[in-house]
Amino acid sequence: MTWVAWALLSAFFAGITAILAKVGVEHVNSNLATAIRTTVILVITWAIAFASAPSGPIAMPGRRTLLFLTLSGAATGLSWLCYFRALQLGEASRVAPLDKLSAVFAIVLAGIFLRERLTWHQAVGGSLIVAGSLILAWRST
Repeated sequence: MTWVAWALLSAFFAGITAILAKVGVEHVNSNLATAIRTTVILVITWAIAFASAPSGPIAMPGRRTLLFLTLSGAATGLSWLCYFRALQLGEASRVAPLDKLSAVFAIVLAGIFLRERLTWHQAVGGSLIVAGSLILAWRST
């Protein structure tokens, strides 16, 4: 499969996650709900990693790789804690669009820190994501 197929599957499962998580946090502390979810993810990902590893010992990555994966994991954990709390307090149909502003943050941060060349396509698309997220999250009274 191509990266596009994997990205679309990611978006699909993230959409399902919002609905399942909204129901899951109804009667439990959002931090406990995040811990339960994280434990499930931990078990599944380790099982996949071991099942798909080439035979023989698994090579440990270098210190720099471990540092950045650790920082990425910390950012993911903080994101999930915030997301579950937002789901507990708000409607999934309004929380999820704001969460998708992460795409815009990723585009901007990729330009700043990874020195990726940002195009007008990304500027227009990012602006549309911001506008769409705000429109979807906004509620008229």
